[in-house]
Amino acid sequence: MAAVPIRVGHSADPDDAFMAWAFEAGKVDTRGLAFELVASDIQSLNEWALEGRLEVTALSAGAYPSVAREYVLLPHGASFGEGYGPIVVAREQFDPREVEIVTPGPLTTASRVLRLALGDDVRTRDLPFDEVLDEVISGRAEAGLLIHEGQLTFAEHGLHKLLDLGVWWQDEMGLPLPLGVVVARRDLDRLADASAVVHEAIEMGLANREEAMSYALGFGRGIDASTADDFVAMYVNDLTLDMGERGRDAITRLLGFEPEFAR
Repeated sequence: MAAVPIRVGHSADPDDAFMAWAFEAGKVDTRGLAFELVASDIQSLNEWALEGRLEVTALSAGAYPSVAREYVLLPHGASFGEGYGPIVVAREQFDPREVEIVTPGPLTTASRVLRLALGDDVRTRDLPFDEVLDEVISGRAEAGLLIHEGQLTFAEHGLHKLLDLGVWWQDEMGLPLPLGVVVARRDLDRLADASAVVHEAIEMGLANREEAMSYALGFGRGIDASTADDFVAMYVNDLTLDMGERGRDAITRLLGFEPEFAR
C-alpha cells in the first residue's frame, strides 16, 4: 500500500527548522507515512491554512479561530514566550500608541496581542516579518513589531524596545504567551500517527541539539550561531514537547474559547 502523503508546513525560522531537522535527516520513524516539508513565512502559512492547503502546518496561535473548522490543534510543537515575546521597537523612545506600527501580518499572534495591549484603534501597516526591522532602521517606519530573531538583534541597530508583549501578557494573565502552534487537518487519515511522528521529531531535535542547530542555522538570515541557539532555546523547550494544562489554559485565554486538541 502506498504511503499516505502529508505536507508539513513550518516557518522558515531557526526554531521551526530545529523541530523539522529530524524529518530532513531521516531520524524519525514515519510509521509508513510520507512527509514532505514545506517552509515559508508564517503569514503565508496562516493564509494557506485558510484554504486548508497543507495537511499539517505551523500556524500563528492567533489565527486558529479562522481555521478551527478545518484544523485541530496538536498538543506539541507550540512556541510559548515565558515572560518574553514579540516586541515593538523604534529609533527613539515614545508611546507606541502615538505612531503607526509596522506589523508582520494581520493573522499573526503578535498583531492580535498588540491590539489587546494597545487597543483596536492602534494604527498598523503590514509587511512580511523579515522586512519589519529594516523598515524601522531605514526610517520608513517610526515603529515596528518584531518577531523571530529580531527580538534578540534589534539593539545592534541602535533601536529601543518600547513594549514587550510577552511581559505584558505575563503581567496580565500570569501565563506563558502562546505564539505558534501546530495543527492538523481534521480529514487527515491516520491523524494520531501523524501527530506522534511530529512529537518524535521534536524529541529527536532536543536529543541531538548540535546537529539540529546546524540545520536550523541555515534559516537564521545571517545571525551567528550563538544568537540562533539563544533563539531556539527560547521557543523549543518542555512546553513545546507537551504544552500541558498551562499551555492549554494560555491558548484558551488568548482565543476566548476552549479549542479542540488532537489526542
